[in-house]
Parts: sequence; structure tokens; C-alpha cells
Amino acid sequence: MNEALVRAAGVTKTYGEGALATPVLHGVDVEVREGELVLLMGPSGSGKTTLISILAGLLRPTSGYVELCGAPVSQMDESASARVRRDGLGFVFQGYNLFPALTALDNVAEVLRMKGASAKQARARAEQALTGVGLGARLHHLPGQLSGGQKQRVAIARALAAEPRLVIGDEITAALDGTTALQVIETLRNWVGSSTAVLLVTHDHRLERFADRVIELEDGRVNRIAFGDPPKAGPVSALGAVA
Repeated sequence: MNEALVRAAGVTKTYGEGALATPVLHGVDVEVREGELVLLMGPSGSGKTTLISILAGLLRPTSGYVELCGAPVSQMDESASARVRRDGLGFVFQGYNLFPALTALDNVAEVLRMKGASAKQARARAEQALTGVGLGARLHHLPGQLSGGQKQRVAIARALAAEPRLVIGDEITAALDGTTALQVIETLRNWVGSSTAVLLVTHDHRLERFADRVIELEDGRVNRIAFGDPPKAGPVSALGAVA
């Protein structure tokens, strides 16, 4: 059986104390295994962002256990948890989080240099990653010269260039049109392999057909888990059809 790259058991999260205490998560159990693209869905305020922050080791749960890439991040101090994130996790934000004064190539390469790659290695891997997401002709463009979909693909290339085992994305298609959303989800669907996985928080029901599983969160609890039937081969020509 494929290994679980992230696993949560009995996770709770409460903000504040005493009369001001606000419970957000209530005993959540969830996992994402190698070879899966999983969607985390649910209404606003259901706890999705809190949950992925805990799964990524960015936020400590009030109680429960979280394992990321085989490491018990819920029991680690921040420096140890950060090393696990650096080595095994790629995060893609809705707002891209690109450096506006750097080209697409340098945006990707700079993060790789922060992770220890030499300048030459970083630029070579950055170019390879950007070409892999269809931006080989946009290497030297600044973010302000790119469309929203192109900026999102730079952000994805930056996450994938470090060769993480798990990619987590937060509402990465929310501001994109159907065609551009397709390009983004197809890039991630094609990247998922026998030792990698993707977890996406989304309200975008168009993406469900690309998922192996859909986890629905409501009022801080897992309300439903549905199994999908994503396309395994062949280019996808539209969000509703396989070419």
C-alpha cells in the first residue's frame, strides 16, 4: 500500500481560552497517500485553512497527532518541523507570493538557493521546472508581465522544483477562468506519481473529476469522503472532457 505522506488523527484546534475559546476543529482524521490528488472542500468557516496549516506543520493542534512525510510534526519544535517542510513539502498560495522585482526564472531559482542549491544548479532546475509547466518562453518575464494563470504556474513550478513529496495548494484556481484553471489542475494531475501527492483546498467543483478523493469538511468535522475517477492518461481538453 502507498505510504501516507500526511496523516492526522483526532486533531482538534481551539483559538483563545476560557469564555473566549472558539473551537474550530473537532477530532479530525484525514490522510493523503502517495499517488493521490485529494481535494479538501467545504463552506467558508469550516476549518479548511486551519486544517492545512496544521497538516503542513505551520500551526500546532490543540490536541491530536499529525505526521508529515513520516515525521511527527505535531510533537516537534518549530526548527525541526521547518526542516521537514523544507525537505518534503511544497506550498502553493492563492495569491502567488512571487517577488515582483524578480523574473519568473529568478523567482524559482531564489527559493532553491535558499534551500541550499548552488546558483548554477538553482537556475538549471528553475528553467526545467518552468519549461515543465509550459512557461519556457516566459523565463525572463517579471510577474507584472504575466497573466494570472501564468503567475500561478510560476508558483507551482517553484513548489515542484524542490522535488517535494507532497504539494499543498490553497484555493489556487479561485481567481482563474475555466481554461486557465484547467491548465493549473492538469499540471498538478500530471505531476502526481507513485511517490508524490497533492492536497488542494478548493471551492471549485470543476476540479472534482481530477481528484482521487474529495474530503468535505463542515463545522470543523469531516462530513463526507468521496472517491473520484480522475483521468489517468491523455490530454484534457476541457474541465468536463478528456481529449
